[in-house]
Amino acid sequence: MSEAMDALIAVMARLRAPDGCPWDREQTSASLARYTLEEAYEVVDAIERADLLHLRDELGDLLFQVVFHSRIAEEAGAFDFDAVAAAIEAKLVRRHPDLFVPTAGAVRITSAAERLVNWENIKADERRVAGVTKQSAGPLSQLDDIPQALPALLRADKLSKRAARVGFDFDFAAQAADKVAEELDEVRVAAAQNPGEAPSAEVFEEVGDLLFAAVNLARKLGVDAEAALRGANGKFERRFRGMERLAAARGIEFEALGLVEQERLWQEMKRGE
Repeated sequence: MSEAMDALIAVMARLRAPDGCPWDREQTSASLARYTLEEAYEVVDAIERADLLHLRDELGDLLFQVVFHSRIAEEAGAFDFDAVAAAIEAKLVRRHPDLFVPTAGAVRITSAAERLVNWENIKADERRVAGVTKQSAGPLSQLDDIPQALPALLRADKLSKRAARVGFDFDFAAQAADKVAEELDEVRVAAAQNPGEAPSAEVFEEVGDLLFAAVNLARKLGVDAEAALRGANGKFERRFRGMERLAAARGIEFEALGLVEQERLWQEMKRGE
C-alpha cells in the first residue's frame, strides 16, 4: 500500500481513538450513509463540469468515506480496509478471466460491448451460486442484489435490464415508445376521474408507471435515463435563470408576468442557445 494510503488509514484510526474526535467516534455506517451518497454525487458533479481539480478533492472525500466505513467494520471485528481492497481485486480478476486466468482456447474480448455481456453473464453465475448457498433467503431471482437505495431512475433502469436478460423486453424501441403513450393516457384518465387537489392513489400509481415506461424507453434507445434527466434539469435551470435575467434587464417583475409572457421569454432563451 502507498505511504499516502497508510497515512490516511492512520488518520482515521486516530480520529476514532478513545481520545479522538467526538463526532467521528459517534458515527456508525448507518449515520454515514447519507454523507457517502452526497460525496458520490459531488464526484459526479465534478466530472460533469470537467473540473479536474475539484474531482481530485471529491474523490478524496469519497475515498475517506470508504476508509471510515472500513474502520467502523474493523472495530466490530468484521473486516478492514485491506479486506475491502482484496475483495474488489478478486472480483475484477474473476470477472475478467480472459485477461487474468486465460484457459486454452479462450477467446480474448476486444470490444466494450462484448465485455459488458461477459460481465453480466459472470454476475448472473455469481447470483446463481449465491442462491444455492443462501437457501433461507428465498428463491433465486433475476432481480436479486439491485440495491433499494439507488436513485429511482437508476434502479428502474437496472430492473428492466435484468428482466430483459431473460427475454422480458420489447423487441424494438418503438414498442417501448408506444408503452409510454399508453401509460400517459392512463395518467390522463386517472387524473380526470380524480380531479381533487391532492393526487389519488390511482394517479400516484399511474404516474409511477409512466416514469418506469419512460426509463425503459431510454434504455431501449441506449440513453442513460439518470444522466439524461440531470441534463434536462440543467437545461431547465439555465433557461429559467435566463428568463429571470431578461425580465430584470427590461425592468419587468418576472413573477407578475402571465404564462403567455413567460413562455415568450422561454422561447427567446431557446433561440439564443
